Amino acid sequence: MIELLDEQEIRPMLGALLVEKAERALSILGLENAIVSLLLCDDAAIQELNALWRQIDRPTDVLSFPMLEEALVPYIEGEQPWPDDQRQADTLIGDIVISVETCVRQAEEWKHTEIDEALRLWVHGLLHLCGYDHEEVEETAFMRQREEAILQQITSTQTIPLTTLHDDR
Repeated sequence: MIELLDEQEIRPMLGALLVEKAERALSILGLENAIVSLLLCDDAAIQELNALWRQIDRPTDVLSFPMLEEALVPYIEGEQPWPDDQRQADTLIGDIVISVETCVRQAEEWKHTEIDEALRLWVHGLLHLCGYDHEEVEETAFMRQREEAILQQITSTQTIPLTTLHDDR
């Protein structure tokens, strides 16, 4: 389940469209019982969060704040990410923050739809909540593979690897 807080005015309908498709990503990862808080904001708000939590005083496209101490690391191939007893209860796995201003710019730059760009950012953030990372070359390749597999199922256009787009702006 996605709990949406839409604090931006740039694209008023984006939040509803994003949640509709983003729920599918949770299902693909076997996280139907997971709860994720999603904040849509502008560049100024995400810059403030980026400065506070990462000491990087500039806007970025997406931030993730995991709530679980242990990584979920679910697998798309159908393996269960959580033990059955944990899958029965709703579990808050974390918060994802997306700057809609940056999302719109990146969609234009990469010539794909704004909803597809928002989905790319969502999937990237969601995989971070699950314990995926891209600090090392091997991690980057593995995360990119997972992103692409999910995006191919939920986006409307040919995908561009998220890790290509995500440069910590």
